[in-house]
Amino acid sequence: MKQIINGADLRRMIISAAASIEIHKQQLNDLNVFPVPDGDTGTNMSMTINAAASDLRKVEDPNVDKAAKTAASAMLRGARGNSGVILSLLFRGISKRLKGIDEVDGTTWAEALQEGVDAAYKAVMKPAEGTILTVARLAAAKASDAARENNFIEFVQEAALAEAKVALASTTDMNPVLKKANVVDAGGKGWVFALEAMLSSMQGDDVVVPDGINAGETKEAANFDDFDTDEITFTYCTEFIIQRENDLDPEKLRDFLSSLGDSLVLVDDEEIIKVHVHTNDPGKALHEAIDYGSFVTVKIENMRLQHTEKVMTEAEKAPKIAEPEKTFGVVSVCAGDGLADVFMNLGVDGIISGGQTMNPSTQDILEAVNKVPAETVFVLPNNKNIIMAAEQVDALTPKKVIVIPSKTVPQGVTAMLNFNPEGTEEENTEALTEALATVDTMQITYAARNSDFDGYDIHEGDYLALYGSALFGTSQDIKVLLSSLAQKVRDDGREYITIYYGADVKEKDAQKAADLFADICPEADVNLLRGGQPVYYYMISAE
Repeated sequence: MKQIINGADLRRMIISAAASIEIHKQQLNDLNVFPVPDGDTGTNMSMTINAAASDLRKVEDPNVDKAAKTAASAMLRGARGNSGVILSLLFRGISKRLKGIDEVDGTTWAEALQEGVDAAYKAVMKPAEGTILTVARLAAAKASDAARENNFIEFVQEAALAEAKVALASTTDMNPVLKKANVVDAGGKGWVFALEAMLSSMQGDDVVVPDGINAGETKEAANFDDFDTDEITFTYCTEFIIQRENDLDPEKLRDFLSSLGDSLVLVDDEEIIKVHVHTNDPGKALHEAIDYGSFVTVKIENMRLQHTEKVMTEAEKAPKIAEPEKTFGVVSVCAGDGLADVFMNLGVDGIISGGQTMNPSTQDILEAVNKVPAETVFVLPNNKNIIMAAEQVDALTPKKVIVIPSKTVPQGVTAMLNFNPEGTEEENTEALTEALATVDTMQITYAARNSDFDGYDIHEGDYLALYGSALFGTSQDIKVLLSSLAQKVRDDGREYITIYYGADVKEKDAQKAADLFADICPEADVNLLRGGQPVYYYMISAE
């Protein structure tokens, strides 16, 4: 049984944890407790911890301090979604306890696990039971008990893992939403996978992602890892797979993408189309591609940033920060060129591409903030799963960052309508935050799978209507849901209605939806705008 670990051991443990979460990320995604297609916990945790694994592979023979610090720093910047941020905070606390340490015994490791829990709980405003926080807290407490019994680190890790599994099983009963769906918490299960992989590595059996782990998902094997990025003309490496739903000729898509960028690879068969392209406008690529079917996967990476990090020395890596030319600036998160135009027209300085199923990382938000030539930058996350990642940015930049906790795009738009560049910081913070409660958000999307939720018998492919964060209704006829939402808005006495239609909604159909609202709500002012957003057919704002 292993008594202590050194820096090389810790390096392998974290890389193994990253491999395990990568292997199981779809399983974690599938634990999504709501049938809306936003199950991205596994993806967010995988991208977060793999940022650490990538940096650790570049470090030769690190001591414990170096390995822990490298991992924590990479994960902080790579954190995506609430689950990714909490995972990064767990490792940030671990790193804090291991500072200056050369060898780690059971007691020190138990203290590090507890330090990680403390860091995570401190950052979460309203910790909920039955989440990754619960699993990590109970595991750390058991580790402390075990260390008093036996100071071997392997013994302590075994105890922590065993308790984490027990805690994970109990999350179903702790959280009402999990109980309704009869699943365990996805983030908590991700932490169990991480603890399990770290124990396996301690025991000399490192976890490795198998070659071709995704080989069974497609009928082609294009390798996108060998493209030369030494001379970068186009910034974004954009990859996606589409499940074909019609007989449209993919050669037309090939021609369009060829005009949009370079390094194009398009492979298709009767079932799927797989695309790789380098472009400066990934949004246009996705908008054109949606006509061919539904997205199975989407990945967008900033090659310029990746390449720069490879060739720059540590001294050259300092981020470029725009000199202040004004007091206040604003950056906003949204997906869809139409929504981006709305925010830019309202005075937003920078747009961060992202939203549901595509959460930007802390690093993405940091870069956008640093580009704004202002002393203080307000951030509009416009999604509850992005707020925590945004809140980490203030500590990473000399600019002052204020996160307005907008949970939807309509909330973000309403906040911007109340922004006053000539006001004070306190006045703007108060005005933007208070504006969030003045708007109701409605959204229509589709069910990713069969489900029985909150009394609704939901079938894969059904249209789903959300009112705020709650399920409002489900139907196979989208007009039924639009009519019900319009009646709700009318009964609530709302006077201003804005309908943003998505990337896969034709303008003529969107106009019919607007006409329906105008007929049912004759006293309201109804506006129709192209949002171009993915996933949601309609986003509707009512004030």
